[in-house]
Amino acid sequence: MNEQPLAKALTPSATLASSIYERLKADILSTVLEPGRKLQLRFLIEHYGAGQTPLREALNRLASEELVEGKDQRGFFVRTISREELQELTKTRCWVETLALRESMAHRDQAWEEHLLLTHHRLSRTPRSRKPETFEDNPEWERLHRQFHHVLISQCGSRPLIAFCEQLADRLYRYRQISIRKAFRTRHVSDEHEAILKAVLSGDIELSVGLLEQHYRRTAEVVIEDLGH
Repeated sequence: MNEQPLAKALTPSATLASSIYERLKADILSTVLEPGRKLQLRFLIEHYGAGQTPLREALNRLASEELVEGKDQRGFFVRTISREELQELTKTRCWVETLALRESMAHRDQAWEEHLLLTHHRLSRTPRSRKPETFEDNPEWERLHRQFHHVLISQCGSRPLIAFCEQLADRLYRYRQISIRKAFRTRHVSDEHEAILKAVLSGDIELSVGLLEQHYRRTAEVVIEDLGH
């Protein structure tokens, strides 16, 4: 008897929906689609070159990730931002990532330490802004920054925990984008990353988790200050 395949190949419609989801998500996280904006289907169809079905699938997926919200009889909107949500997300991220970092350090090995060193080295050599005097976002820095924080917790031994941390990082990235131009001139993030790295490599778990938590809370403080204006 012929065995049935374990999984079906993605259909063209599923592939299209995934592509639209990724593009929409990127535009929401970067605030190209600003918080509170109504996502009118006509605009989405024209802008993303897709039909209603893949768009609705993508929007429903983003709604499940709390980046989009559906309102009865009114359609979909980019989720708004608030001081309360920022504080809640930051508190939760500190809880789960410090747990993940503790576990990673408890299960450290040479390969993990080397990967962390390499990732930090690449990040430290990449400019935050494409221009030295005025801020122009550097996507490569963002990619390496995300990778550095991912590697920090990657040895924790729990893929669900890592996935949850990644989801929180996505939702907080929108808030970082709000105040990034101000923080670029006043905050030395590279020094914070280096301090975290040194503490981790020294094996000091309490110092490491304390610096990581302080790192995230500083970001929230800058954003909250901007939100209050």
